[in-house]
Amino acid sequence: MGSTGFAVTRTKQSLVAPSSPTPRETLPLSVIDRVAGLRHLVRSLHVFECGRRDGGGDGHQPTPAEVLREALGKALVDYHPFAGRFAEGDGGEVSVDCTGEGAWFVEATAACTLEEVKLLDHPMLIPKEELLPEPAPDVPPLDMPLMMQVTEFTCGGFVVGLISVHTIADGLGAGQFINAVADYARGLAKPRVSPVWGRDVVPDPPKMPAPPPRLDLLDLRYFTVDLSPEHIAKVKSSFFEFTGQRCSAFDVCVAKTWQARTRALRLAADRTVRVCFFANTRHLMLKDSAGFYGNCFYTVAASGSSGEVGGADIVDVVRIIRDAKARLAADVARWAVGGFREDPYELTFTYESLFVSDWTRLGFLEADYGWGTPSHVVPFSYHPFMAVAVIGAPPAPKLGARVMTMCVEEAHLPEFREQMDAFAAGN
Repeated sequence: MGSTGFAVTRTKQSLVAPSSPTPRETLPLSVIDRVAGLRHLVRSLHVFECGRRDGGGDGHQPTPAEVLREALGKALVDYHPFAGRFAEGDGGEVSVDCTGEGAWFVEATAACTLEEVKLLDHPMLIPKEELLPEPAPDVPPLDMPLMMQVTEFTCGGFVVGLISVHTIADGLGAGQFINAVADYARGLAKPRVSPVWGRDVVPDPPKMPAPPPRLDLLDLRYFTVDLSPEHIAKVKSSFFEFTGQRCSAFDVCVAKTWQARTRALRLAADRTVRVCFFANTRHLMLKDSAGFYGNCFYTVAASGSSGEVGGADIVDVVRIIRDAKARLAADVARWAVGGFREDPYELTFTYESLFVSDWTRLGFLEADYGWGTPSHVVPFSYHPFMAVAVIGAPPAPKLGARVMTMCVEEAHLPEFREQMDAFAAGN
């Protein structure tokens, strides 16, 4: 029962195995898949408003849960590692044991319409824990690559709650898998993109010795704000005017969030502040990236003094972001041959560092199970030791960008909110 009185009842839960036999094998993971920090659960909610769908030949109108359960079983044939379990070898290296046991699937109903809970827009009127699957019994959550819950609302709409382990796929890979489920749900004979495991072609430079990362727990507060296309375009136009170069909406969102947070922290002017984000590197690491769904990204880091970042014009902060991105190809080439003293995947987590995740281009917003694409996707990429901002899209039909953050503690929240709201208002 949610605290607002909107009851969610889980009616059925079981493993969904691949719908036909799959190879029984143990697959090694790439050096990026095995980054210790990626062994965590990625949670998200995908909201689908009520729509019409063609019924079966017998006149039966399949429910979303029925459709997704069957489609998931088919997709797990193509993506059979998702039906396996993570296993640790003698040296502590993680691999995927393709057992074919299946993914965890939960069916649920909500005693309300999506309209009554504002389409789960922020602030959510149903706790996310009610809409995400409870773990399967007897299987540690971090050993199961995928869990899914389909919650049907009285209006005919539904919410897909996804939990996946980052170790098996990055955001683009997870989006590719979900679109394969959607392809089967719409009746396609096979997914539009054929999956490729291909972890052996990811560069495997010598592993650099590194102490375990220090994980100090931070008491972070949630804050979200929508940035309109007009205000983003205004910064993009100014950047072009001053530099003759183009920048992206992502660059603008990162720069403004980093600057607003830096101002709110009120650090000494000479203190270093950092922002890190994760760039897709399929074009740099793989000769043929078609269908690859493993982790294939590189950490891009930008830094400056608190005084520089906080006091600069927003165009100059965007320039810092763009300069960091421009080094990506050279940095990846150096990393691939072991040309770094410190492993760029061994991250440092301090309150002075902001980590940004981009959810706008992962493919989740294009997933159509037969009722149309989602009105919005709500990611929960938050960890108590990382100051995080997630760039996503606001609920349709609203345009622009939604910045969802857990990146400041209570003492710094009022000024951070003021800074972000001022930008959202065009000031």
